[in-house]
Amino acid sequence: MPAIPLGCRGVHATMGRKKPPMNAPDPRVYARSADQALEALFAQAAASIGSASVSVTSAIDGAIATQFARQIIAGDAASLATAIDSAPSAAIARHLWRRLIEAWTIASQPPADAELATTLFALPVVIVVGAQAAQSATPADLGAVLPDAARVAALLSDHGALGGCEAFALGSALAGSEVLDPTHLPLLLKWQRDALASGARERDLSPSPMNVATTHESVHLRFLIGVALSSPQAMLLGAKHAAGWGIPLAQELARQLASAHASVLALPRPPAPPLLALQEGRAAQRAVSAQLFVSNAVRRMRAGVGEPSAVISAHRSPSAPGGGELRLSLSSPFDTRQAEGFRCPLFASDAVEDVLTMLVELLHDCRIGDVRVLPGIHPDTDAQTGVTLLFKADAIPGAERASVH
Repeated sequence: MPAIPLGCRGVHATMGRKKPPMNAPDPRVYARSADQALEALFAQAAASIGSASVSVTSAIDGAIATQFARQIIAGDAASLATAIDSAPSAAIARHLWRRLIEAWTIASQPPADAELATTLFALPVVIVVGAQAAQSATPADLGAVLPDAARVAALLSDHGALGGCEAFALGSALAGSEVLDPTHLPLLLKWQRDALASGARERDLSPSPMNVATTHESVHLRFLIGVALSSPQAMLLGAKHAAGWGIPLAQELARQLASAHASVLALPRPPAPPLLALQEGRAAQRAVSAQLFVSNAVRRMRAGVGEPSAVISAHRSPSAPGGGELRLSLSSPFDTRQAEGFRCPLFASDAVEDVLTMLVELLHDCRIGDVRVLPGIHPDTDAQTGVTLLFKADAIPGAERASVH
């Protein structure tokens, strides 16, 4: 089983710590929409954000969530995605994302006289995959289907992972993030409602295989999708931690997924509604990826050229979600090679300062004393070489060096 290298504390070790006094600009690209309905929606969101009245904010947010719920029920998937993707600012995009999470709850409410309710849930799993040994050829992708999903379901049931509910079905496919995209909310709602129908068939969830790299571990995000049956008043989801069942589930998933050519470290998160599971899964994958990168790079540099310096910078990138990302580079003045870099994606639900805080606290946990955050937004590639742009601390011009925090 691959282990995240020693030298840094766990990704959750710094939770609750006061945020460092650092900031970085938002490199994502935002544009105004020509659609009048969207402009009205964005104006509502801006009014809610800017209002000092709790009652006004609650009324506006309730109206937006209700509108989104109607669109989910009507199957208007395209408009849901467009509302998020066309937001004119990060604050409005995050605000609408939260309303969309609330809209799922509204759309999922059973009839007032219902005796039973169905709850569709997604269980995020961050999976670290590594090659077992030196391979003469590139190993095959790792499959994403559980050979014994019933055993995993029994483990969750035995530990009360769904608020004590034992009446649930769990799919065997480990699905990719696209399954929980806002465009799929109407389909997911239909699956949830059809679960009570007699003769309901198993849902067609395509598994998403994982590549096995020969030179480094790869970090993947997959989801186990299920539907639970309970009383309408039951609270099945909402746990913050996988208390009691996280380690047994991680061991069982690793056992079922490991193969002769690849080892697996599975890091499950608590089950949640679709969009919340997607949001928390992406954050967990990013944190584990960053920790793996920093741990490996710091260990190599300290063994070879001494203590590294870190530079965090914001970049426009057409290949990044939203067109922008943060980048972390580690380098040493005693190493003439280019800096080793990590590309940190920013999703619609993210605040730049939260992602920056995660990176800075991770670097502090790894005892890196020289951490610099560059001002400004930088291009994707170096103008002279055409390669991905990363900064070395010793190559930052004097004026820029003085302005970093």
